[in-house]
Amino acid sequence: MKVLAITQARYGSTRLPAKILKEVNGQTLLEIHLRRILQSKTIDKLKIATTDEEGSKFIVEVADKVGVEYFKGSVDDVLSRFYGTAESEKPDYVIRLTSDCPLIDPNVIDAVVTFALEHPEYDYVRTDAKSFPDGLDTEMMKFSALEKAYNEANLKSEREHVTAYIWKNGSADGGTIYKTYNYPNPEGSFNADDYRITIDEPEDFEVIKHLIENLGIDKRWKTYIDYLINHKEIYAINSKFANNEGYAKSIANDQIIK
Repeated sequence: MKVLAITQARYGSTRLPAKILKEVNGQTLLEIHLRRILQSKTIDKLKIATTDEEGSKFIVEVADKVGVEYFKGSVDDVLSRFYGTAESEKPDYVIRLTSDCPLIDPNVIDAVVTFALEHPEYDYVRTDAKSFPDGLDTEMMKFSALEKAYNEANLKSEREHVTAYIWKNGSADGGTIYKTYNYPNPEGSFNADDYRITIDEPEDFEVIKHLIENLGIDKRWKTYIDYLINHKEIYAINSKFANNEGYAKSIANDQIIK
């Protein structure tokens, strides 16, 4: 059973350009992100799905430093880029991660993977957005489910957001094409709208920088969230931002493109 982890990483960003290449204590957020993923005990391989933009050379430099392979693909058709990254590996399952989650937790990855492997009836399993803080997003899908989405998704929003077609048509959201499951946080509910350890805005970087400088890069997610709970002044820096703004924008400008 081959489990391939893919993280999306691009240089361009509307709200915070080159955000994943910002440094804290001499390491880029992308390097921190990759090294945390590599602590997972359940993945067989990690690859980066990046773009053919000029700035991607800086992402490649980090990939080479850490020893992670990469694939370059479309800027706008992210589903195509993600599928292209996976296709040559012929995995049984693919994990989707995103590099705007520098403090992604390998224990969360392992929990989702273990659940999915123990419940092969599900085509797709993801961390429940209602009970996990934003910044721990982990999605596990059968390669066959990804391939079906690649072949059938025809809306702009479904091509810009890799798994939109899957979860929209998944049983957890009332769909009939896929059998899907939202994996609940076993450590209690932490509303994603309340706590952010992701990076989309300059304020997010302030929070991530503070957490890393004060706690290091090797803690479990709960340690970082507990810190925010106990330091309201740090929590308040980025608490005003809503999640999934990019997807909401895609929906507002949706159209059939395939």
